[in-house]
Amino acid sequence: MARPRTTSTLILDNGASTIKTGIAGDEQYPRLSRLRIVQNAVIRSKGDKTTYFGHEFDNCRDYASLHYRLPCEKGYIVDWDAQKAVWDGIFSEDIDPAQTTLLITEPYFNLPNIQDVYDQFMFEEYEFAEYMRVTPASLIPHGSLFPQETECMVVVDSGFSFTHVVPIMNGSIVWQAVKRIDVGGKLLTNHLKELVSFRQWNMMDETYIMNQIKEACCFVSGDFAGDLRKCRYNPKGNSIIQEYILPDLSKHRKGRIRMPDDILADTDQILVMNNERFCIPELVFRPDDIGLEQTGLAGTIALSISQLPSDLQGMFWANIGLIGGNTMFPGFRERLLVELQTLAPVDCDVVIYECEDAITEAYRAAYSFATSSGFAHSTQVVTRAEYAESGSNASRRKFRDWKPHETEKEKPSVREASKLKGKQKEDDRSHVTGGGGGGGGSTINSSRLSKARTTRTSAAAAGTTGSAKRR
Repeated sequence: MARPRTTSTLILDNGASTIKTGIAGDEQYPRLSRLRIVQNAVIRSKGDKTTYFGHEFDNCRDYASLHYRLPCEKGYIVDWDAQKAVWDGIFSEDIDPAQTTLLITEPYFNLPNIQDVYDQFMFEEYEFAEYMRVTPASLIPHGSLFPQETECMVVVDSGFSFTHVVPIMNGSIVWQAVKRIDVGGKLLTNHLKELVSFRQWNMMDETYIMNQIKEACCFVSGDFAGDLRKCRYNPKGNSIIQEYILPDLSKHRKGRIRMPDDILADTDQILVMNNERFCIPELVFRPDDIGLEQTGLAGTIALSISQLPSDLQGMFWANIGLIGGNTMFPGFRERLLVELQTLAPVDCDVVIYECEDAITEAYRAAYSFATSSGFAHSTQVVTRAEYAESGSNASRRKFRDWKPHETEKEKPSVREASKLKGKQKEDDRSHVTGGGGGGGGSTINSSRLSKARTTRTSAAAAGTTGSAKRR
């Protein structure tokens, strides 16, 4: 079936924290072609008593005690009403779905039932002409993170909910070697809130402010034990301490790191960041610090590569790429490189690639893919006509994901095996039941049993005669 001709492609990198969106291939909407980052949440501000839906959050001026209604929990969409409210604000801005192809990202190991709801929303609710659903890491080979024509690579995607290690070979994800660590940006922010609330200010309701502090102050330590001793022996005068001036919402003044020449006002509130600066990102490398029985990032990468073909493992060690907001902590790449060099084989070089903006790298790779000739002639795009004919089965046939697909050559052999198994069960049942049922098989079994009884009787009689003669 020939694909209909569409005028533009809408890219939607649907992250659990933020949505990165823009239009590719349509010059009549230059404003929409620019990248926009939208909060993927319905947010209620207690300060101005206003509810903001996704893209409206830029108008918020009072960030005190924000209440988040997140569509995604633990990486998967669970609140479709909230997700629809956010999508409505994106799709309503000068977009004609009937003439638009949608390229959307989904979580790794997405559940089939959730995938079916994706299909229903895009074709039945929004009525897009075409639609393609992929994981973020599968788009990276089309971007600029790795050198051109790299066939084997490992993508480390550390996002809002989880950290995934995704090996890719010849443009396809090797799903049996994909690994996950249950540490993401949400867990790091919540842990920082607990530490600060226990030691200094009560910040349990200030998720937005604490996330900003985490991004501004935290770093990955190259010598965790040494830095921890430094903070313990000199808790007020070490080189790691950093003071953060909390935002003054009454004057619409944002928070900032205190500089040596800053003059504090009487109303300024200071948050002192000591070992919290490097203890929070350390959870990515040591999840067992908070009781998670999981290997750190370096060990997880080594485990993933060990499950790949042995003759190609050297290429995977030499092509490791970082995407996701957590990889932007200062010192992240250097710390990971040091730990991987101790785990890699002696004859393998470890090379780690990083990009300018790890948060938007998946979007930029999707943009390159959407504007290429390969996407225009791709057979993995589901049209609205195909969905009307086959429903979600059309998506299951075309979208590559973690579930194994049964090929046409395997189907007959499976049927034959099931038939043979059923026939064997019937034979076993007929042998056990003997003459029950009156069928052909039971008659043969009955005759065999009667012959066996006759033989045993004759043998017994012969034995009796022989003993009588001996007497």
